[in-house]
Amino acid sequence: MGNRVLVVDDEKLIVKGIKFNLEQDNMIVDCAYDGEEALEYAKKTEYDVVLLDIMLPKLNGYEVCQQIREFSNMPIIMLTAKSDDMDKILGLEYGADDYITKPFNILEVKARIKAIMRRSSKKKADDEKKATTIVVDTLKLDLEGRRAFIEGREVNLTAKEFDVLELLIMNPNKVYSRENLLNIVWGPEYPGDVRTVDVHIRRLREKVESNPSEPKYVHTKWGVGYYFQN
Repeated sequence: MGNRVLVVDDEKLIVKGIKFNLEQDNMIVDCAYDGEEALEYAKKTEYDVVLLDIMLPKLNGYEVCQQIREFSNMPIIMLTAKSDDMDKILGLEYGADDYITKPFNILEVKARIKAIMRRSSKKKADDEKKATTIVVDTLKLDLEGRRAFIEGREVNLTAKEFDVLELLIMNPNKVYSRENLLNIVWGPEYPGDVRTVDVHIRRLREKVESNPSEPKYVHTKWGVGYYFQN
């Protein structure tokens, strides 16, 4: 599914032109023509970008931006017909991420939207990496405290069992061969063999799976390796 964009401007021809061009890049575009309508859309949908004109009926763009910031961090690009630096500064003060001055080149609009989407996606990925607690169904992993819980009950994992589980849960559905797991978790200088991995996987299943013979979380890809299914 394409990225979702909300275009807000009271000039319908401008909205129509932007919508057409963004849809050519497989974006899903909603349109609003006044501030109140824009807010209603923003409350119902988490957009990848909001393209927001300043001069709007009912609520102006600054007010809309400010109110959106009360419930969402979705990226906002302000559109202004004025080239006054104060308008740009005000937009950023109210919580906008970027601004474009009218009249604009549609190629610039598309480039700005794509750039802000890339930054937003990277930030989300970075935030996920920084997460200290992961919860999947009844399994909870406290990465900072290195503790695991099943249905609220702590399970006693060894250091290596936790390392294996952490690696798998942080990379769901990615299959790791026994050799890969041995190199990553134990290190390339470890003198043991891949049977070490099999033993730890078996013990891990006994501790986190309600039925180790039919695992819910830690699965085997026969002939390939192990993976975590979320």
